[in-house]
Amino acid sequence: MSELSKITIKNAEDIAKMRVAGSLAAEVLEMIGPYVKSGVTTDELNRVCHDYIVNTQKAIPAPLDYNGFPKSICTSVNHQVCHGIPSEKKLKDGDIVNIDVTVLKDGYHGDTSKMFVVGKASILADRLIKVTQECLYLGLDEVKPGAHFGNIGASIQTYAEKNRFSIVREYCGHGIGKIFHEAPNVLHYGTRNTGEVMQPGMIFTIEPMINAGKRHVKLLPDHWTVVTKDHSLSAQWEHTILVTDDGYEVLTKRSDENI
Repeated sequence: MSELSKITIKNAEDIAKMRVAGSLAAEVLEMIGPYVKSGVTTDELNRVCHDYIVNTQKAIPAPLDYNGFPKSICTSVNHQVCHGIPSEKKLKDGDIVNIDVTVLKDGYHGDTSKMFVVGKASILADRLIKVTQECLYLGLDEVKPGAHFGNIGASIQTYAEKNRFSIVREYCGHGIGKIFHEAPNVLHYGTRNTGEVMQPGMIFTIEPMINAGKRHVKLLPDHWTVVTKDHSLSAQWEHTILVTDDGYEVLTKRSDENI
């Protein structure tokens, strides 16, 4: 069975519900921004997000209890690459943190993440965050019917490496809908004109993880948190994208973005 035969094509009803879930996920990232400051714990950020999703949005934080994950959001700080578990550790000036939110509403998932800076970041951290977001946007620009999935990874890899950063290869974007993680795997490196061909109605995430140092990562004993092996900084941005008849639509677009 080819990867393509496993990729679900969403119908109009699916897409309408994915738009709602995506907009809710984006709303959580907009809401939490003012709370990200020196002295706050990532567990407090988790609590605020959880309460907002459950009580205000009347939705479900999808990460909670997903394969045993203990919290409602992922918070990955500094050299943590992804899947960081919120804890009692306090954020301090200069920290960079990725907050990854997935909202489940009416049976559909909206998945997105954003980088936040606590106080003032280093020049390197600022550049890493900027380049990583630009990588995401370059990946988005490759999305259209008839294009190969390999074009997304090739575009991201070329730009990141041109800026002397490295791409994490062990984790990737993914199809999404009623199921949190489904086909296809969306790689953030690769070769143009390879992989399956995009079709209208496909929905997936692009979520490049870019390291300031080498690309190699390791999994901590908690079985979730991924860190850079060389302790270098890592950044990530993520959106959920729909392939339209003539291009793409970002389902998790925030009001501060001009895409």
